[in-house]
Amino acid sequence: MQTSIIPQLRDTPDGQEADRILRACTHCGFCTATCPTYQLLGDERDSPRGRIYLIKQVLEGETPTAKTQHHLDQCLTCRACETTCPSGVEYARLADIGRDQVDRQVRRPLRQRMVRGLLRHVVAYRARFAFFFRLGQLCKPLLIGPLAFLRQKLPPRHRRIAWPATNSTQRTMLAPGGCVQPVAAPNTDAHAAQVLSQLGIRLIQTRSDGCCGALSQHLSHRGEALDFARANIDAWWSHIEAGAEAIVITASGCGAQIAEYGHLLRDDPAYADKAATISGMTRDLSDVLAQEDLGQLAGIGDGHTVAYHPPCTLQNAPGLHDNVAAVLSGAGYTLTHVRDPHLCCGSAGSYSILQPTIANRLREDKLTALGAGEPDVIVTANIGCQLHLEAAAGVPVRHWVELLDSARKNQPANARK
Repeated sequence: MQTSIIPQLRDTPDGQEADRILRACTHCGFCTATCPTYQLLGDERDSPRGRIYLIKQVLEGETPTAKTQHHLDQCLTCRACETTCPSGVEYARLADIGRDQVDRQVRRPLRQRMVRGLLRHVVAYRARFAFFFRLGQLCKPLLIGPLAFLRQKLPPRHRRIAWPATNSTQRTMLAPGGCVQPVAAPNTDAHAAQVLSQLGIRLIQTRSDGCCGALSQHLSHRGEALDFARANIDAWWSHIEAGAEAIVITASGCGAQIAEYGHLLRDDPAYADKAATISGMTRDLSDVLAQEDLGQLAGIGDGHTVAYHPPCTLQNAPGLHDNVAAVLSGAGYTLTHVRDPHLCCGSAGSYSILQPTIANRLREDKLTALGAGEPDVIVTANIGCQLHLEAAAGVPVRHWVELLDSARKNQPANARK
C-alpha cells in the first residue's frame, strides 16, 4: 500500500512504524474472515481492513471525526486478523498508533472521559481496585437501574489459600503480581505455585509491581503504559539477577503486554536491554508445564469433561505459546469440541465495560459454543475472560491451572471460594 504520512509525523518513531506497517498491507481482505466485529456487524469500517484505511487517512492528514473514533473503539484488539494476514501486517501496533492520533484530535464526551479515567486510575492500581471491588460486593444489592450491569462484574469473594512451602534448592520462577487478578481471583497464582512446587519449582510473586500497562496502552495513554513497564522491570530485576529463570504468566492479557516490553522500550537507553531480557523470559504457564515431566499429574482429571476457551492474547500475541489443551489432556481431562475457538469472547480487557452491547453478544455466542459439549467446567487462561464468561455461564468457569492442583482437586468447584 502506498502512503503519504504528513511531515510532522513522518520522521517520528510512530510515523515510521505506522508507515512500515501500512506499506505491508495489500488490502486483500483475508482479515475480515476472522474479525469478530466484522462478522457481527457486517460493516467494512468495523473490519481490520476498514480500520487500517481509516488510520491511514488520519496519518495522511485527514481530520478524524467522532465516527472515526467510534469504529476504532469497536475494535477488540483480539489480533485474530494478524494470524490470517498473508503479509504479516502488525495490526495491533498500528491500532495503538491510530487511536492515539485520533484521541489527540477528537475530544470525547464527558461520560466517556470519566469512565476511561476511572478505569485508568482505579482498576490499574491493585489497592485502589481492591477497595472499590470489596465496596461493590458489600453494595451489590443496591446496584439497580443504570448500575445493574455492574453486578456481573462482581464475582463472590474468594477464601484465600496458602502458597506451598519452599526451599532454597528449588529452581525459581517469577509470577507478576498484576492489578485485577490478585483481587478478583486471588488463588490463581497460589494454584500455579502448588503445581510448580510439585515439579521442584519455586514461584515467587512480588508485591511491589503493578499493572502491566495494557489498560493504559489501549486507552491511548501510552506514556503511562511505559511508566508501568519501567516500574515492573525495577520490581522484578533483583529476582532476575538472583537467578529466576522465567516470568510465568497466568493472565495472558498481561503476558501479551509484558512480551512487548522489549519493543515498547526499544528507544529507552536506560531500559531497552532490560526490557528485551524481560520479553525473552516471558512464558505462559502452559508453556512452562509442557516442558516438564508431568507424569505425576496423569489421570487426575479422571475423564471429567472440560470446555477450554483460549484467550485471544494467548492464541494471537507473539511470544506466548498455548499448551493448555495438551496439558489438560495429559492430566486425564476430556476436552470437548468448541466451535470457532478463534472468535473473541468479548472481554478484551476494558472492552466489556466500554462496549457492553457488542461484548455481551459475543459472550452469548461464545457460551453457546462452549456449552455445546455439556462440559463439567469451562476453563480459560485470562482473568478478563474468566470474569466475563463466569457472569453469564451456567457452569463453573475457572482458570485451567486450578484443575491441576491435585492437593485440592477433590474439593467441589464452588467450595474454593
